[in-house]
Amino acid sequence: MIPFFKRTSKKQQKESAIASKDLIGTASEATEEEIQTKLYFFGGKPKQVEDQYYFQFLLNELQPLKRNQLSLAPIELKIEGETVHAQFFFRQSLAKEINMGITPLVLFGEDGKLVGRMDADLSELGSIPAESAMPWVVTFEEEHLVVPVEQVSKENWTIAFEQKLPHRLDLDENWEKSLATANKDQLRKIVEDLTPPKKNEVNFMGLQQSLREDGSLTVTVLIRSGHEKDITISQLPLEVMDATKEVVAKGAFSLPPLTVQANTSKPWTFIFPKEMILKEQPDFTSWSVKVIEQN
Repeated sequence: MIPFFKRTSKKQQKESAIASKDLIGTASEATEEEIQTKLYFFGGKPKQVEDQYYFQFLLNELQPLKRNQLSLAPIELKIEGETVHAQFFFRQSLAKEINMGITPLVLFGEDGKLVGRMDADLSELGSIPAESAMPWVVTFEEEHLVVPVEQVSKENWTIAFEQKLPHRLDLDENWEKSLATANKDQLRKIVEDLTPPKKNEVNFMGLQQSLREDGSLTVTVLIRSGHEKDITISQLPLEVMDATKEVVAKGAFSLPPLTVQANTSKPWTFIFPKEMILKEQPDFTSWSVKVIEQN
């Protein structure tokens, strides 16, 4: 039997539903047929009849699902120390029972920002009957959270199935405002056409370079992150090499700090002053930039 939280009269949060074929590989497409899911408890009905009435009341407040959908409908969030317990209805509108396995889940806060991510073992739900709604609880431990637990709000939260998003462009607010639409579209196309970085890999790709009249070198690069969490960079030692593989410029940069969102590429410009330049007449027919390995 799952642990039940204290019953509250709080308004339920936004439900997240997807087509079952997108998660468990069923051949059936979602249809416009509306399905009223029936309350089901793993391990039998709760001992307290009030609990059964409470969950039935919450379920009655939810909209019907379309046929062949899976859904997570938030009920309540409970925070204990560094852990977050998320209680929700697991709803399914297939005409047959299903069994789940390891399922990536994501937790979003009141502003829609990612709060946590975990691989939940939903095989623990057992066989989930056709057209049913099962109350369940998953626990996000400290290592699953991408923000400090103090920033997790119990209001206006959402839990959802994580569907792998394509690697995408992450533009700083100033870049978003200053770049022309055509330039933004060009950057998005570059990011889409590149092979994404490997999991937990960070690499750098040179986009543009320019030698200035004062002897400095300006380079614009893509910081490409394959991490599943946002990364923050405050110190970055870089070197630029030309077509001959000789080092053109070398130096360490202090950043704002700079945050690169999970699974994104962020363009950034670095200016190497004249004193960091090591080669006066570089061959920029091809060039690269990389992080200097620290001893």
